[in-house]
Amino acid sequence: MGIWEIVIFTTSLIIMFVGMAGIVVPVIPSTPLIWFGVFFYAICTHFEKITWMVLLIFAMLTIFSIILENLGNIYGAKRFGATRWGIIGSIAGTGVGFYMGGPIGLLLGPIVGTIIFEIIGGKDYTGALKSGLGNFVGFIGGTVIKIAIGLTMISLFIWKVFVG
Repeated sequence: MGIWEIVIFTTSLIIMFVGMAGIVVPVIPSTPLIWFGVFFYAICTHFEKITWMVLLIFAMLTIFSIILENLGNIYGAKRFGATRWGIIGSIAGTGVGFYMGGPIGLLLGPIVGTIIFEIIGGKDYTGALKSGLGNFVGFIGGTVIKIAIGLTMISLFIWKVFVG
């Protein structure tokens, strides 16, 4: 591996680790950034070690992780008894949290939205809190899965570069 490829490899890993940070700092695009790091390496090395097929598989993992991320909160809330009102609140809370609170807003927005909308929908405070807790549990589950997918992508990338 020459100096140029070392620089490309290191830059790609930095991009990917920033993507990993995005799993816990929601304003950074997590797995899409990991995919971009792999794509950057592939382009710079003329697809010698990272082929289009690898990029396609990583793109599918990226899309899967995004879907899980978005459905995790809703699924968790539903499992803990959220009604349609709570689901609408989770979605609304995500939007409000994104625009008003940055990373903290993206974490708390769906939970608070679920609780508020459950109360508006007629649920008692305890039931609304339970739905909000379910939203949080879904978020944690989605985060754990995204970490696993992100680490898998990075590990496969390193393996493909060094082993083939």
